[in-house]
Amino acid sequence: MRALADRERIQGLLEAFGRAARSDLRIYLVGGATAVLLGWRPTTIDVDLVMRPEDDSLLRDIPGLKEALQINVELASPLDFIPVPQGWEDRGKFVMQTGRVGVFHFDLYAQALAQVERGHRQDLADVQEMVTRGLIEPRRAVDYFGRIEPQLFRFPAIDAPTFRRAVQEAFGT
Repeated sequence: MRALADRERIQGLLEAFGRAARSDLRIYLVGGATAVLLGWRPTTIDVDLVMRPEDDSLLRDIPGLKEALQINVELASPLDFIPVPQGWEDRGKFVMQTGRVGVFHFDLYAQALAQVERGHRQDLADVQEMVTRGLIEPRRAVDYFGRIEPQLFRFPAIDAPTFRRAVQEAFGT
């Protein structure tokens, strides 16, 4: 079993990506990695991320890096779970540049809505931390939901009325 990922381990992974990347790319961190690097959680089980553009060589390196660094890495983002409006890449929050890799936090509003939709206790606590820390504004989160709601049919596992109620509860509207 791999160790939990703290700030140091996550940064070590990102620096390894920077050394391994053979072309310019961006990595967008999601969920627990965002929570750890922004300071409200000390650790996370997985480093969830999405890479743009995808780099086959770096993707092939990930299993070896996971073993060498004893860290869990998952290719997962809100794109896999909810509709995300175009331009999400430009809404990322910059973390660092390492080698040819620019590292960003995935669009925080998309992260928050994906966490609300999932509804796990830790997810909802993360959303409240984002609000408390001023990283997202409740009204804007509700507006963002309004933008994606017409596209929910593309995600048949989501019950739109239940998701809407969860958004209203999470953001106090």
